[in-house]
Amino acid sequence: MSGPLQNLQPPGWPAPKGYSNGMTGRGRVVLVGGQVGWDEAGRFAEGFVAQTEQALRNILAVLKEAGAGPEHIGRLTWYVVDMGEYRGCLPDLGRAYRAVMGRNFPAMALVQVVALAEPEARLEIEATAIIPD
Repeated sequence: MSGPLQNLQPPGWPAPKGYSNGMTGRGRVVLVGGQVGWDEAGRFAEGFVAQTEQALRNILAVLKEAGAGPEHIGRLTWYVVDMGEYRGCLPDLGRAYRAVMGRNFPAMALVQVVALAEPEARLEIEATAIIPD
């Protein structure tokens, strides 16, 4: 993990792929509410991967308002309506993630939910970032 945060990796644990077990940092905390895969006009992207990419771009837009970027994200929590859909597009999802977030892999959790507030949303992602002092 590059940037102002440090990866927490207990000795002897297998290296996680695409996320970190834990992160630490000092500074101002930025909490980003759940973002869905719609643009500034409220139009949803087509499909899970496209909605993921848009949701991540929305997170970065909020972080930019605080002077932060993907390297400041310490945690992402993903809420998906269909775990099978998520698993079925992992290679494409990984490429889309890296296109937006680079090689920044914060601590993450992934949860399947029954529904989201926006009926067209396939997922929602919230973020916690730390901007160094």
